[in-house]
Amino acid sequence: MTTLLGISGSLRAESTNTKLMRNAARIFAADTFIEADIRLPLYDGDVEAADGIPAAVQTLADQIAAADAVIIATPEYNKAIPGGLKNALDWVSRTEGNPWENKPLAIMSATGGRSGGERTQFSLRHAMFTFSPNIIHQPEVLVAQSSKEFDADGMLINEVNLKMLTAQMAKLRAKI
Repeated sequence: MTTLLGISGSLRAESTNTKLMRNAARIFAADTFIEADIRLPLYDGDVEAADGIPAAVQTLADQIAAADAVIIATPEYNKAIPGGLKNALDWVSRTEGNPWENKPLAIMSATGGRSGGERTQFSLRHAMFTFSPNIIHQPEVLVAQSSKEFDADGMLINEVNLKMLTAQMAKLRAKI
């Protein structure tokens, strides 16, 4: 029985990163797939000191800890990861223990530009460094001009991207 946790760095309802994450989950074929919710309050040390860890943050940390593997699909905002994703990472870092330690992790991105999110992936790898997850480094899944890469049902249609995503999910599964 495998549990896969998916985190989309985009909060938009029609996010191509959420679509990419769901395609990855379909290919991975875990027994259980959970989509994380990163709609969290902004991290504030004063709030933490007064009220402790918010329940939604603890839920996310618990989901990470319980998952056999995690996928993060993130857009590129101003050449880095979106604030909502960074905020979630910051909050989780404040919970007891380190749910990320040695956790198999695949990073992917879908962006409107032509690079497919190379800088956001670099930024995310850098942000994850202190947590020590077991990151799949190759193949990189970089879906450029993402508004053209999914059909009406949200299925990834570019064969090259599908090949890379399939290979990445096989490597992620092998890390479990």
